[in-house]
Amino acid sequence: MNGAKILIVGSSNTDMVIKTNNFPAPGETILGGRFLMNAGGKGANQAVAAARLGGMVTFVGKIGDDIFGKQAVQQLEDEGINVDYVAVDPENPSGVALITVDRKGENSIVVAPGSNGTLSASDFDKAIAELENSEFVLMQLEIPIPTVGHIARLAAQNHKKVVLNPAPAAVLSDELLKNLYVITPNETEAELLTGIKVTDEQSALKAASVLHQKGVEIVIITLGASGAFLLANGKSEIIAAPKVEAIDTTAAGDTFSGALVVALSEGKTIQESIAFANKAASISVTRIGAQSSVPFRKELMF
Repeated sequence: MNGAKILIVGSSNTDMVIKTNNFPAPGETILGGRFLMNAGGKGANQAVAAARLGGMVTFVGKIGDDIFGKQAVQQLEDEGINVDYVAVDPENPSGVALITVDRKGENSIVVAPGSNGTLSASDFDKAIAELENSEFVLMQLEIPIPTVGHIARLAAQNHKKVVLNPAPAAVLSDELLKNLYVITPNETEAELLTGIKVTDEQSALKAASVLHQKGVEIVIITLGASGAFLLANGKSEIIAAPKVEAIDTTAAGDTFSGALVVALSEGKTIQESIAFANKAASISVTRIGAQSSVPFRKELMF
């Protein structure tokens, strides 16, 4: 289980979740059910997933000088994550996400980025020693894209493997893409990145090929309950996910990303790593919440 060090750079939010039967229509007020307040944010979620699944994790992020930020950092520390490089923004509040989850387990999310939106290249540069000591760098897009680009460039120059979960969906430059080792879009994100609508294995191959031609070594398009499409070493395949009944899909993609990097850091093949990540994500969707839904290594029996 003792893999290489993992550096995760990204967002930290407090998630406020309401369960409801249906999503409200515009202008409609509905009565929901249970309310939960959880630590979230794609970066922090992925850090927790990687740590619980056996990774040695350092997290770089930015919080506000408020109770939400302090609680978020404490919870990361409690998970055994190195938080020495979490900066404090004195002018902006910590990030907050408002999440509605319907009876089918689907979610609708609005994020107020707050301090996450001010994480800069210079904030990251204070953690340069951690970059040099890590083999993998995992990022998402809830922090400024110029910061992501700066880190990817530095990492590539230092021969580190950059894994990008391109969520929320955004257009990315060829300059950024060429510095990536792995990219893990879902169908929506893959379409935005390539202009190709992913509806089946053939269209997934077309979309993945566009990203591969731009310099990404390994392309994984996540397909929800259907598993993940992989293009690597000139070969493509779909790696199936375990069948489960989803209750809440919040942080399933984050669990997948954190698990994937842990498995890669342990020297598993890309196919083995995706199977490991699929299993972790399939457990997470059977539970409510973001970080609260992330499984521990012993639950995967890997």
